[in-house]
Amino acid sequence: MADFDKPLDTTTRRLRRRRSDPDAFGRFAESTARFMGSPRFILYMTIFVVVWITTNVVLLQFAQKYAWDPYPFILLNLAFSTQASYSAPLILLAQNRQDDRDRVTAEQDRQRAERNLSDTEYLTREIAGLRMSLGEVATRDFVRSELRDVLAEFERDREERLAQRDQRIAELQAELDAMRNQRDG
Repeated sequence: MADFDKPLDTTTRRLRRRRSDPDAFGRFAESTARFMGSPRFILYMTIFVVVWITTNVVLLQFAQKYAWDPYPFILLNLAFSTQASYSAPLILLAQNRQDDRDRVTAEQDRQRAERNLSDTEYLTREIAGLRMSLGEVATRDFVRSELRDVLAEFERDREERLAQRDQRIAELQAELDAMRNQRDG
């Protein structure tokens, strides 16, 4: 069966579109602006201009018909103007993107500062509450003084009991001596 005998496919083919990254051009603008603001770019441009001018001056001296841009270097000026007309909007786009990032960062910093302030206020209230409750709790010095008092009272009671015991022992000893004397005597 030939291809002509097959029924036509009535479904429309959709062209596949590459998914474009909306930030791709912005990233390109930022990298371009970053490169144009670097010493490497200035060095490259200086070398390019020196080679351009030197080549055109030398060709004008020795082979006049091959000099493509003789003095006043109008083609070079046109190239600079074209470069400037493209680089200025790219630099502005990069600055706008940086401003947007700075705005988002500033908003996040503000939110973080608010959270830190609320956390600090909460902790301040908690510390104040702890201080108030500590006023009702026995402190170390208070407990020590109470223990000293209890220990002193215990020592006094002990001394009294020891004295009573010694007195009782003396009484019993006296009774025992009296009983021995009665028995012996």
